[in-house]
Order: sequence, then C-alpha cells, then structure tokens
Amino acid sequence: MIGMITKLAQRLRAFRADDSGNGTLELMLVLPGFMLLFTSAYEGGVMSTRHVMLERGMDQTVREVRIGRIPNPTNDVLSARICEYASIIPDCLTNIRLEMKRRDMRNWVPMGDIDCVDLDEPNQPVITFSNTGGNNELMVLRACVLFEPMIPSTGLGKHIPKKSQGSYALVATSSYVMEPFQ
Repeated sequence: MIGMITKLAQRLRAFRADDSGNGTLELMLVLPGFMLLFTSAYEGGVMSTRHVMLERGMDQTVREVRIGRIPNPTNDVLSARICEYASIIPDCLTNIRLEMKRRDMRNWVPMGDIDCVDLDEPNQPVITFSNTGGNNELMVLRACVLFEPMIPSTGLGKHIPKKSQGSYALVATSSYVMEPFQ
C-alpha cells in the first residue's frame, strides 16, 4: 500500500515538473480575446467602407443634380444613381430610403430622425419628392441604407444598434443649392 502511494507521489511530482503543453494553455487563454478584437476590427472596417461608399454615392449624385445633369430627379432615379456609385453596398436598391426636403437658408431647423426601410413590411410606401428645388433653393437629401452585420454574434457586430430584423443603418446627408439655369 505504501509502495503504491510512493509511486503515485513520484508520478505527481513528475507531472508537476513537466512543462510540455504550457504554450497550448497560454494560447487557449489568449485566443478568445484576440478573436474578439479581430472580428470587431473586421466588422468596423466593413462598416466604414460601406459608409464611405454611401457618402461618395451621395456626393456624386448630388453633384449631378446640382449642375442639371439630372433635371427632374425622382426617388427611383436618385436611388439608382447612388447605388451605381456606391457599388460595394449589397442589395442597395431594396435597402435604401431617400428623403429630400427644401430648407430655409436663413432659418435652419433640424430635420429630426430619418426613416429607414422597414424589412418587416413587404410593401414599402412609395416616396415621391414634392419639390426637387428651384433656382437658388437649399435642398437637403438624406439616405438611409440597412446592412446585415458580417459577424452578428460577436464583437462590434453584436453591439451595433439595430434597426429592422437585426440590420444596422448607415445614414448619409448632403445639401446643395440649385444653380440658376435660366
């Protein structure tokens, strides 16, 4: 009996002295933190790229409206142009919602929140622009696009404020003054 206890004690001392596998243990302790950091950085990069492309699409489209290349802009025409310029945005035409309003240059009033596409509604209301701006009028165009997070269960994708069906919204705003053409 004492011999068995002695052998067990020797094996336990040998096990305690053996340091093989320490690297694996350290890796398993540190890996989840690095993966969380990596997935958050990836999600943030994708979100930033999409937002930059949405802003670029808005700027290019507003420039065309401002100089008269798009004489009578409609919601469909503007949406198509923005989505054409912002080619990285997935399923852009179905997930974009535009809002165009005339504003007084001398008495600016904040516009409030923008409505985004509601993915729970199968039929979205048709948006018509009642006034696309006349000569020397200040117009504000806003776009809201919904995206699915790339990695929705961890990191930044888990903590982004969601709008409709787990999608997050990117909003771009641009303003312009209609050039006098006459």
